[in-house]
Amino acid sequence: MSGISRRGLVRLITFFVAAVAVLGIFTWRNADENMKLRNNIKYGYMRAMEDLSLSVDNIKTSLNKGTYAASAEMLADLSSRMWSDASTAKVSLSQLPVEKLNLESTYKFLSQVGNYAKSISEKVGSGESVSDEEKQNLSKLLEYCNEISQSCWDTVDKMNQGFITFDEVKDNVQQAGEDTDEQQHITDSFRDFEDGFQEYPTLIYDGPFSDHILQKEPELIKGKAQITQEQALKKAETATGITDLEADTETAGKMPAFNFKKDDTTVSVTKAAGMLTYVLKYRQFGETTLTTDDAVKKASDYLKSLDINNMEENYFEVRDGLCIINFATVENDVTMYTDLIKVGVAMDNGEIMSYDARGYIMNKKERNLDKPKLSEEEAMDKVSKDLKVESSKLCLIPSDGKNEIYTYEFKCTAPDGKPMLVYINADTGKEEKILILLISENGTLTA
Repeated sequence: MSGISRRGLVRLITFFVAAVAVLGIFTWRNADENMKLRNNIKYGYMRAMEDLSLSVDNIKTSLNKGTYAASAEMLADLSSRMWSDASTAKVSLSQLPVEKLNLESTYKFLSQVGNYAKSISEKVGSGESVSDEEKQNLSKLLEYCNEISQSCWDTVDKMNQGFITFDEVKDNVQQAGEDTDEQQHITDSFRDFEDGFQEYPTLIYDGPFSDHILQKEPELIKGKAQITQEQALKKAETATGITDLEADTETAGKMPAFNFKKDDTTVSVTKAAGMLTYVLKYRQFGETTLTTDDAVKKASDYLKSLDINNMEENYFEVRDGLCIINFATVENDVTMYTDLIKVGVAMDNGEIMSYDARGYIMNKKERNLDKPKLSEEEAMDKVSKDLKVESSKLCLIPSDGKNEIYTYEFKCTAPDGKPMLVYINADTGKEEKILILLISENGTLTA
């Protein structure tokens, strides 16, 4: 029986020491990388929290000024500032690890505050005065903003002192049990925000985040009979060609729906009338083989297969192998931009990857449009003489609020060759909207 030689023993010990050293270096580097990652996440959250706090402070200052502003110009300037600051605040909020919380009221406040002030400025601009109720609402918004601002800065202070922990850091980076009894999760602060909206005023105005819009009943399925989950499943299978979909969580709210899922496909069908609400599929796309005309044809055929007719394609965009086409209803030669369906087509094989009919279901209804009070020629006279009118048509466009506006759409060319759309009210002659057409090889969009 032979043993290990002296030289072999020395080599074995040397290899062992080297292995321990390498393992130690690897462990140290791994711990160092974890610490760097943790700090980067922490500093990102701190920056987002400070940006959120500054934005809320700016909103508070503008609201404070708005309660005393007497001119439409000043109110318009303040509402523009609030809209911008509210947008920044929502972006900052989205960067914080609070996705598990339902911050519906917080986001609602940030969405409404600038739009409500804007609606008041437009009212004053038309010669009306600010009502006592509107003044009270502005004061109430200011109260909430003061509370949110104080909570934001309290949270920033706790973060700087190390009394705030981050769920996302815990999930992604190993921590060595550093939390103390004094520490709290950042979600606690935002839960306090949300709980503070108990006496929040109901805001009714002509704007996209007005409470009457958020509570609006979908026109197309209003009063329609309810279907069973089994019936909804059959509709979902027919719409997708997938026969083994499984029931998923249901959608509540003003458009209740049954949801179904399989792998990377999600389908939603309304409980009332069984309307296909949306389809979403996810996969990697191969090399493009279709033209945009091919994609439009695929999308049009898909709508017809769902028994949705009288639709006109308007604008499309191709991005990362997917072509998104917007369709609007056409009735009696009037284009209803309010009744919108979006269909996504894969450019490698023509597969329908997405379908969104929520705008269509929300707005589609029977309409009796009278003959416009203005002729096409009379409306065209309202268009800037610097623009060359190329074509025109009648259409319905949505206002920022609940209204539909009956207009002439004039497709024009600017002196620099830029294509533009001008919308003139078909009854009053008011210039309702001007859009710039952005045309590229990837599609046509508006700005």
